Amino acid sequence: MERVTRMRQLLAADGDVVVSGTVDNQGRFYRRFDHVVLLSAPLPVLLERVRRRRTNPYGRTPEQRAEIERHVRSVVPLLRRGATCELDTRRPLAEVVDTIERLLRQPAEELLGDRHRD
Repeated sequence: MERVTRMRQLLAADGDVVVSGTVDNQGRFYRRFDHVVLLSAPLPVLLERVRRRRTNPYGRTPEQRAEIERHVRSVVPLLRRGATCELDTRRPLAEVVDTIERLLRQPAEELLGDRHRD
């Protein structure tokens, strides 16, 4: 409950707020955001990225890779339904960042339709 209170306080403050990550109860805050952005990539790309990274060992064991595959099948569709924008992270990082910065300057209703896919 402490995290919910902290999130409410953060969202009540003036100024732009960018929140990263996923939690079970995140949907309860969606109405407070102009945009909910899903950063995505196909499963093979995700698994290759996990295999190559050096700062976090998660995803190296067969069990962890299977867990990632299960999450992509079961969790990502839920995240996609709640997102107002999905960005394919196979695109160059600068393009992804530019799109996010543009979203910060643009209310959701100004985007094409009510959902935006890049």
